[in-house]
Amino acid sequence: MKNSLFYLCFLLSLSLSHSTIYSQIPFNIKKDLLLAQFDCKTDVDDLHTVAAFVTLLSHSNFAKVKYHAVAGTYGIQNGLYVPPNDLFRLAFGNHWTDAHENFQPAVARIKKLVKKTLAKQGNVWIAEAGQSDFTAELIKQIQADLPQINTKDRIHVVQHSNWNEEVTSPQHLEFVKQNAHYQKIPDGNVVGNGTPGFRSPEYRDWKSKIKNPKLLKIWQLAVDLGNQYNGKEGRYNNKAVADGGLDFSDLSEICWILGIGNIKDTTEFFDLYGK
Repeated sequence: MKNSLFYLCFLLSLSLSHSTIYSQIPFNIKKDLLLAQFDCKTDVDDLHTVAAFVTLLSHSNFAKVKYHAVAGTYGIQNGLYVPPNDLFRLAFGNHWTDAHENFQPAVARIKKLVKKTLAKQGNVWIAEAGQSDFTAELIKQIQADLPQINTKDRIHVVQHSNWNEEVTSPQHLEFVKQNAHYQKIPDGNVVGNGTPGFRSPEYRDWKSKIKNPKLLKIWQLAVDLGNQYNGKEGRYNNKAVADGGLDFSDLSEICWILGIGNIKDTTEFFDLYGK
């Protein structure tokens, strides 16, 4: 009896632990701000993720999401940058900032957006399609300007990649974990692990699924730039892209934030949102 009771308690603790790790308060589309931060160094998957993100934003369910994209939020990894500016301009218009060329001005610009959101009782959600170094500096400046704000309650950071954590400056990663609501979710490169799996070497059907002409242009530019820079001059060689497929694995974080983390894979994504 004692062993059975112990076993039941053990199972309950596992269940509670799992629910704590993967539970979150919901994204409030009326008040919250979504920051999509892309390292663009040295993997071209960010380019495909940009196109997939804009595809989501074009759907009626998410057309009112308040968002801003940031390019160049990389950490301490080696390798060359993947220049994304043409794609970001086409995809986001004025709703993006270049942290690669102008780090501190970029932090200052994003800080204004964050402070405006917090003042209106909204929360800030950061999808880390890259490392946490930019996020650490942003939080430090928010704390300096707004010491009354509990950033651990109001700023939510979502990360899916072990590698991204490994090439974040250790002190910055620890700072973000201690000063934000930091959520590590299962890797978006894998299907069936609890988040969407959006790395698909075999997927070729995006042109037939996308009906919006502007989205087609965005996807074509993302794919063309990916092919232009993938594996070139020592950059990471993304095999899914090299094989002619797609990799927008970082979108798993955005899906998690927006409450659609139950999408299975690339095929289901385009079936749901391509039209």
